[in-house]
Formats: sequence, structure tokens, C-alpha cells
Amino acid sequence: MRVEQLGEGEPSIAVVGSIHGDEPCGRDGIEAVLADPPEVSQPVKFIVVNERALAAGERYLELDLNRVFPGDPDSDVYEMRLAAELTEELRGCTVLSLHSTQSYDGMFALVDELSDLARDVCPKLSVDAVVRTKGNNEGRLFSVAPTTIEVECGYQGSPEAAENAEQVIREFLAALGVTEEPAPVRNDSLPVFQLGGPIPKDAAEKYEVFVRNFEPVAAGDPVAAADGETVYADEAFHPVLLSAEGYEDVFGYMGSHVGTLE
Repeated sequence: MRVEQLGEGEPSIAVVGSIHGDEPCGRDGIEAVLADPPEVSQPVKFIVVNERALAAGERYLELDLNRVFPGDPDSDVYEMRLAAELTEELRGCTVLSLHSTQSYDGMFALVDELSDLARDVCPKLSVDAVVRTKGNNEGRLFSVAPTTIEVECGYQGSPEAAENAEQVIREFLAALGVTEEPAPVRNDSLPVFQLGGPIPKDAAEKYEVFVRNFEPVAAGDPVAAADGETVYADEAFHPVLLSAEGYEDVFGYMGSHVGTLE
């Protein structure tokens, strides 16, 4: 884990990238900001987390890091130790955590709940939607750092995701008043979705998805298929993080539209 800092003193703001090794956009966005650093009015720490998985080009080496928080500093498992180290590093911090997906080419934010922080900052970020994850955070970063805003920056490994990561870091710091950059409202009508349960995915050689993230799905609609076996919606929902190959055992998650952030 690599930690760098802008400004003097003990930071209460952190930018986290590449919790997953197959999501280099976080590292790339952080490195781009540090190569052309803004003037900051208070210290900010920048953390490139899973350097070993990045080097291996793998999502994780032993366990999915974003499923094992708070971790265990005495564990024999690498990601368990890393989770404990990151938990301590983020204690007391307001956090931006950068991710990427195989499900959506734009940007959207995820928050534990619609706190004052989320209501103030998210409209100042170039995101298309906000997903509230409360009730689905066991083992995730939100469970140890609830004042976190996660942003999915685009497709994994794409240059656009790296560019988006740099952009959203600068927007986040401006929204917090850390830099003198303007922080205009970029979306004055953000749809908000509540993350629900997973959509199971059976082992197969070929996967397909038939619906688009955040767009409504009616009960009975075909959602996805595993080796030609179609999964149908038992109830109406809005897909979140839905993709053919993004996760090993789920296609994605069921969501519900719960309002608008204005």
C-alpha cells in the first residue's frame, strides 16, 4: 500500500484507489493529480491500495479486499492484513474511493446513506446517479469508513476510466473546499437508487445480459442468461452493477428508485 500526501499536518481527507487490482483507474487518477498537484488549504492523503494485485493484473490475490473489512492484522491472508492496515489509515477521514466496472461506461456514486456530506458533494461530481448501499455493507469499506463516497469511473482498464478518476478527484477536493477550483453543481437532479439483493449467476461458459443498468425492469422480463438458461425478473427492479462477467457468482444487484437528489 502506497500513501502520499499533499499539504502539511494530519489529513482528515483521503483519496483511495485500486482496492481491486483489476481497477487501475484509481492508481492512474491519483498519479495524474500528484503529477500536477493543486494548491490545498488542508492536508489530503492519497492511497494506492492493492499494489500486489495491480502488479499481477488480478482483482485480488487471496480474497476480495472489499468484502473482508475490517480485516485482521495477524491473518495469514494478504488481503485480510491489507484491510486492517487500510482501516487504520482511514480512521477519522472523509474518503473518496475510486473504482471501475464491466457494467457501465459512465460514472455513478455509491454512499452508505444520504448524509449531509453525500447531499452536498455528489451533485458537484460528474456522476449520473447515486446508489445508497445501507444494509448491504458487510465486509465493505463502508463498514469501517461510513463517510466514504465511492465513484465507479467507467469500464475497467479503459483510458476513459483513468481520465474520469482524475476528474472526479479534483471535483471532490473542490466540493470540500480543499482547493480553490470552482465547485459548480454538475447535476441538479440526480436519481437515487437503493441497492438490493444480488442476482445469482450459475457457473457457465457463456453469459449474457439483456437489460441496462438503472433502467426499469418489469416483473417477468428476461434479465440475463447462463449458457442459454434465461433468468427472469421475479419482481420489478432497477439493475445496478449488472454485467455478464463482472462478478464470479452474481450478475449484479437489484435496485429500487427511491428519489432524486436535488
